[in-house]
Amino acid sequence: MNVVKNVCTILVFLVLAMLALPLIGAGLGLIVVLAAAFIWLLPILIILNSDKTSGGEKLAWILAIIFLSWFAWIFYFLLAPIKPRRDYWYD
Repeated sequence: MNVVKNVCTILVFLVLAMLALPLIGAGLGLIVVLAAAFIWLLPILIILNSDKTSGGEKLAWILAIIFLSWFAWIFYFLLAPIKPRRDYWYD
């Protein structure tokens, strides 16, 4: 009798595991999509927090990344700032 109970318990767990597979797959798929979105947004976030550029030049670099590609991010690190930054010091 114990063998029948054990076999039934194993069958129930196997059926429940098979029913849970689509949920597990959807969860893993959601994690992959969120990770890809974060990786795509990472250069934009880095430029937003950067002190190399400001104002319109920063906006131009972000638009270049969005509409051109990640190569603009590499160019940002190599070329930014394009114009020398003016720092005003008051005594």
